[in-house]
Amino acid sequence: MRDSQAIYNDIGSVLVAAAPDNAAKIIVRAELSPEGDHCKCEFDYVDSTSGETNWFTAGAQPNADLLDLLVELRRFFVDNISSQQPSFWHACEITVDVETLRIKIDFKYAD
Repeated sequence: MRDSQAIYNDIGSVLVAAAPDNAAKIIVRAELSPEGDHCKCEFDYVDSTSGETNWFTAGAQPNADLLDLLVELRRFFVDNISSQQPSFWHACEITVDVETLRIKIDFKYAD
């Protein structure tokens, strides 16, 4: 199994490659199915020249790649985080700062 940093790096790479060239920041909201067989995603970016937020479509391959990576990341957490209950997040918001190449993921947990 890969480490979480490698998975984060791949998520960032997929998003940077799929975003418009003028994106300064990429924001993705994703909801995974419990089975990990599909994912609902919304893609936004902040324009580097105007500062305005706009949406974009990533395309079929980046969507499929992102699904695989998010399922892998969730599996990593379940397998490697020791607690009384396994960590099960069902959604997340991913923010990538394109200029600094920093990625941040805020996880949403099931009630």
